[in-house]
Amino acid sequence: MRKRDHNVLTNAASLLICGLLAGVVVAAAAFPAVAMSGLAAKAGAETFGALPKELKVARAPQISYLLASDGKTPLATMYDENRRDVKLKDIAPVMQKAIVAAEDHDFYKHNGVDLNGIARAFVNNQSNASSQQGASTLTMQYVRLAIAYSASHPADVVAATEDTSARKLREMRYAIQIDKELSKDEILERYLNIAAFGNGAYGIYAASQVYFNKPPSKLKIDEAAMLAGMVKAPSTNDPTTKSGYTAAVARRDYVIENMVKTGAITRQEADAAKAVKLKVTGKRAPNGCVSTNEKGWGFFCDYFYRWWMQQETFGSTTYDRERRLKSGGYTVVTTLDPQAQRGADKAVRKAKPEKSKEAAMVAVVEPGTGRVRALAVNRNFKLDDPKKPANKPHSEPKQRKRGKLGNYPNTVNPLLTGGDGITGYQAGSTFKIFTIVAALEKGIPLGYTINAPQTFKSEYIVEQGSPAACPGTNKYCPTNSGKKAGGVQNMWSAFAQSINTYFVPLQQQVGAENVVDVAKRLGIQFRVSKENTWANNKDFAHDWGAFTLGVTDTTPLELANAYATLAADGRYCEPIPVQEIKDPEGKKLDIANPRCEKRVSTEVARAAVDAARCPVGDNSSTSKCGGSRTAAEVKQAVDAPVAGKSGTTDSEKSAALVAMTKQYAVAGILADPDWPQTNVKMKHKQKDGINPPVYETLKAAMKGKDRKNFEPPGKKISEGDQRRIPDVKCLDPQQAKSRIEAEGFDAVISDIKVTSSCPAGKAAGTSPDGRTIKGGVVTIQISSGGGAAPGTAPGNGGPPTNPGRPPGRPGG
Repeated sequence: MRKRDHNVLTNAASLLICGLLAGVVVAAAAFPAVAMSGLAAKAGAETFGALPKELKVARAPQISYLLASDGKTPLATMYDENRRDVKLKDIAPVMQKAIVAAEDHDFYKHNGVDLNGIARAFVNNQSNASSQQGASTLTMQYVRLAIAYSASHPADVVAATEDTSARKLREMRYAIQIDKELSKDEILERYLNIAAFGNGAYGIYAASQVYFNKPPSKLKIDEAAMLAGMVKAPSTNDPTTKSGYTAAVARRDYVIENMVKTGAITRQEADAAKAVKLKVTGKRAPNGCVSTNEKGWGFFCDYFYRWWMQQETFGSTTYDRERRLKSGGYTVVTTLDPQAQRGADKAVRKAKPEKSKEAAMVAVVEPGTGRVRALAVNRNFKLDDPKKPANKPHSEPKQRKRGKLGNYPNTVNPLLTGGDGITGYQAGSTFKIFTIVAALEKGIPLGYTINAPQTFKSEYIVEQGSPAACPGTNKYCPTNSGKKAGGVQNMWSAFAQSINTYFVPLQQQVGAENVVDVAKRLGIQFRVSKENTWANNKDFAHDWGAFTLGVTDTTPLELANAYATLAADGRYCEPIPVQEIKDPEGKKLDIANPRCEKRVSTEVARAAVDAARCPVGDNSSTSKCGGSRTAAEVKQAVDAPVAGKSGTTDSEKSAALVAMTKQYAVAGILADPDWPQTNVKMKHKQKDGINPPVYETLKAAMKGKDRKNFEPPGKKISEGDQRRIPDVKCLDPQQAKSRIEAEGFDAVISDIKVTSSCPAGKAAGTSPDGRTIKGGVVTIQISSGGGAAPGTAPGNGGPPTNPGRPPGRPGG
């Protein structure tokens, strides 16, 4: 758009004179002997007229800012060049005047090319002066920088900066054109935003922050003069170095004197400005995830970076995507919740110090959006310095013997989110939730009872002679923690106590392939190649007997999001680290929106959550949890309606806990990432176990938040088809068993006798009595004689008050 009219004859004359003088000036600087031969002038005029008139200007690289979810708290900055464009109105007038005084006194008088300056340069360069002059105006300098930043090939960058007559001619031609199209203020604004000021500062906004820790609108005369003096030679005039400090002061004072000459300031103001001792109060802008605003936020930042690099919206290649991030000038409001993140950082380091080889890892996800609110681990997100390594010896014996160092306390591995060789960790019995969902989807209610033995001989085939096989067979035979029988259990009580010999037969009944399918729908990735093959082949998955016990690798983030899906009534949301992205013009990008879909029915999800309230010490009006809970302390610690599950693997090589409210799902895993087959036993409830970091993180996240209750499930999915249990009192036990089985129940004769009015050895009654679920387990109690009828459990399908077998110990 045309900003000012120029006299046609004046412009034509300028073009002609520039063409003639440009060749002469450049030749005089390079080849004085031929400068006046006429050859240079003729060549300059001819070349000048042939140059294109239009300059295509690309936006110079801009710094991108990452903020926490509040839109205010800084998280990190990403840049190739530390630059943030600002409007001229946001730049102090003294800064505007200082750059004119330093670089182009006649900026407001000429039309992009200073003819007088060209003449002066010619005379100077012919006089054998100590320094050569090039007569570049601010507009010409802007053209040079703009061409370089718009170059699509390295050779174009060289051409934009090489000392040749062709370059000079091109700058003049474009400068005259730009001066016609833009106002002087627009040219000045563009120049101040593109110029380099040293120490990684590009543009006046970055420069004022790096050197004086203030916005450019707040610059004083002495500060503005120092910055204006740097653009000519940023390295030479660098005030942060011993040699450059003196030069910077001298150059500053030179600019101040020029400001007096141009009438920008008075002599009194100049003397006062020169009397100010130059002091650099800012510093280089931090760059990347190793330089986050707070120490523990690097792993979240890295998760964001990896997410960005996967988004095709930002380019077809990873190179293009990284350039967009580091040069695009985006303002990214991430999902990091400072309150939750700080709570998680504190909790994991309280449980395990940074120099511990065990990693206490915690991830926080918001149900219903997939927004990742926190990622914390007792590690420093940084590369270990190979010259001065701080990392400790590798925990794996063979690696340690070879002198290899471990990845603690310093690492940039994605421990919490997976990738780059990190496949995850076994999460134990937390996976039983997938069996519950699969069973509910098959129409099996929460009240479904199974008589859980000490050891269950399954139909799953394993290697004969393996520790998991029944002696002398190739059948998978899981046991409970402590190798005790579980007795008659329903889903609530079995989940509360983590009864392995309830969940393996339940999985066998619904089909392991369906349990695996639930895990996939809820976001488990199966990064181990062999496990991925099993998960994606129904025949293999069907035979995966131990799957319900959590023998496949997962990450804290996957696990938190899987449970968050159930807390959101079955609405799965892809984990996402951003909630708003704006480009430099303030336009919002749709890519930050949650990506959600329904993957589990509302009724099934609510029923699964109802069962999950039991392990962590909570229950609803419909829950029938029984007495024992594996992580009962969670409810009291968080002081809110909670659900979740603990998990432990064989030999306690890892420990896991999930705890969630309606607003946050927190998953923690304690493991050794360097040596998964560690000989260290991972703990749960102890202060250095995984439970405290999880519930303390959830407690911190919930501070000041509403206490929202989970919706209880309907009666049908909870209790199923209730049927009357026949009266077998005082019958022969086998006769009682036949009668109960004839009504469609699974009858079990107890081996523990109870006081009863019936003759000794006869059936004293049943547990439960009255009514229970169709197909459920009914225990026949045996009379010892000599007394009143035995106490029985309510006819609600729940665990009996005297089930005839000792309760199983928690299985994790």
